Amino acid sequence: MTKRLHTRYLGLELDNPLVPSASPLTATLDSGCRLEEAGAGAIVMHSLFEEECTRDHELLHSFLYEQQIGHLEADDYLPVPDTFKTAEEHYLELLHALKSRLQIPVIASLNGVSPRGWADHARQLAEAGADALELNVYHIAASVHESGAQVEQRYLDVLAEVRQAVPELPLALKLGARFSSPVHMVAQLQARGADAVVLFNRFLEPSLDLDTLKILPQLQLSSALELNERLRWTAIMRAQVALDIAITGGVQTGEDVIRTQLVGAQVAQLASVLMRRGPEVLGAMQTAMLAWLDENEYESLDQLRGSVCHANAADPSGWERANYLDTLDLWHP
Repeated sequence: MTKRLHTRYLGLELDNPLVPSASPLTATLDSGCRLEEAGAGAIVMHSLFEEECTRDHELLHSFLYEQQIGHLEADDYLPVPDTFKTAEEHYLELLHALKSRLQIPVIASLNGVSPRGWADHARQLAEAGADALELNVYHIAASVHESGAQVEQRYLDVLAEVRQAVPELPLALKLGARFSSPVHMVAQLQARGADAVVLFNRFLEPSLDLDTLKILPQLQLSSALELNERLRWTAIMRAQVALDIAITGGVQTGEDVIRTQLVGAQVAQLASVLMRRGPEVLGAMQTAMLAWLDENEYESLDQLRGSVCHANAADPSGWERANYLDTLDLWHP
């Protein structure tokens, strides 16, 4: 692929900024190969979940210490079933397989909430050859006793633990959009060793069944409208922080990817559009991006990246409050 779409993310040279994000589409070797063949610049593996690791640890404990074999002479022999593999073992096997087959970078993903327990997983992923690691602190602040400062500190503590464990591995933090001061939060993450942030996490929102009164999980794919919030905050923070930015959520077209680059992002992470249209959409998006570059007389994405961020925009106030009344005036009954 032409270097016109080149970008650099987490210290990795990518042919283009199209990065399939952590999802079922990056959970097998076959799908990883299909994404690379279709034109992905890198992939983020599906997440290794804290809950899965905890569950497997409890199962192993029961195998080793709680079995009732029934023979006194065999009390010291409590075997683990030959077929049992932990979620982490499955994940490491897939990481090895992807690294042996793919030429594009492979970014591992850890998803959890507890302040402790990340370091060992991070070390193993680094040793298995992950090119970088994305940390998804999927935390819902549901306690009246937990302040906003404590929520932020949770992220900082996780980062500090992982950074100490893997000082050389590039790290990205995936953030939600509900921090009261996102730019300040990202600056703190940078100061503590983060190499990139991913804006923004989509916290899945359950529904309520009126017949059974049960809480129902539901999966809703992202829409193009979600992109605007990510563009705004990327544009605002681009000149104020020195780490890389990935935009995830709402990227549907090649033109959307151009928008992410104009505001200063290094990559656009994709999931919903791939689920809807398949890996082949990556080629169509690259074609659309090259057509836009030609039409607007740009040589490359490197040339335009960040040119419409808050610091460089002709009217920076447009990213803040200035166009509030003008926007309201657009609506007519």
